Amino acid sequence: MSGSHFHAGTISSKQLWVATGLTFAFCLGEAAMGYFANSLALMADAGHNFADAIALALSAFALWMSTKPADSKRTFGYHRISIFAALVNAAGLVLMAGIIFWKALQRINVPEPVQSWPMIWVALLAIVVNSGFAWWLSGDAKEDLNIRSAYLHMVGDAAASFGVVIGGIIIALTDAYIADPIVSIIFAALVLWSSWSILTESIHILLEAAPIDVDLAKVEHAIRGVKGVLDTHDLHVWTVSSGLIAGSCHIVVAEQSVSNCQQIHQNVAHMLAHDFKISHTTIQVEAEDCGGHEHTAHRKHEHAH
Repeated sequence: MSGSHFHAGTISSKQLWVATGLTFAFCLGEAAMGYFANSLALMADAGHNFADAIALALSAFALWMSTKPADSKRTFGYHRISIFAALVNAAGLVLMAGIIFWKALQRINVPEPVQSWPMIWVALLAIVVNSGFAWWLSGDAKEDLNIRSAYLHMVGDAAASFGVVIGGIIIALTDAYIADPIVSIIFAALVLWSSWSILTESIHILLEAAPIDVDLAKVEHAIRGVKGVLDTHDLHVWTVSSGLIAGSCHIVVAEQSVSNCQQIHQNVAHMLAHDFKISHTTIQVEAEDCGGHEHTAHRKHEHAH
């Protein structure tokens, strides 16, 4: 049973729960103003803010669960919950983008009057709120897919709110109510674009595919380059969760003492952790004698963050 491997960020689950409450309260007010102003763009933005609240709640729950220790049934702990949270967040954004796009197409055919100034002021406030949350999440978003999904929610909503402001100004100056659904369509496209990479990366991780930034051919070549390694095979590399890459392989060495085999094993494990950030490795050593028989010794190396 492995120990807990957790990328310790600066954001705690309690902080995310507070952010969730604030975001949810704001989205209720924005939805009410969107209904009052008859602005589809503003109500769509409120819907995205509601999705932001859900995203933050999922991220908070996943962050809390990922700190729970591993046990005999879940030997990697609960790290994968953060990947599931990112997948749900991204799928929710894709669904919401589709709904907004459909509603906007209906309004293009039959534009409806919109009160522009409530639309503008609420959207400006939304830019401030979402930009603040995005800045707060930006540090951990670089390393954690779960946090990155919440971060993209905030960035996308800030950008969408800016579009709502532009649409409101156009309506205020020209009474061109069609600007409201056009802004909504642009917003839906932006949401779809920002969420697609999270969706595909989450699926990629859950399928235990090799990390996108890890070249298996280079890893295999580097293992063969370690002094004492004659050959390697059965190489597997996968992502358990953000910041935790695991790998396993067999290495073939010449017939020699156990202590020498152990040193070669440690050198391979160190190289994988240092050069490729594969921090949790299981390496099987196969000693090849003159008669062509192989003796195997199975060892596990764990490099804690």
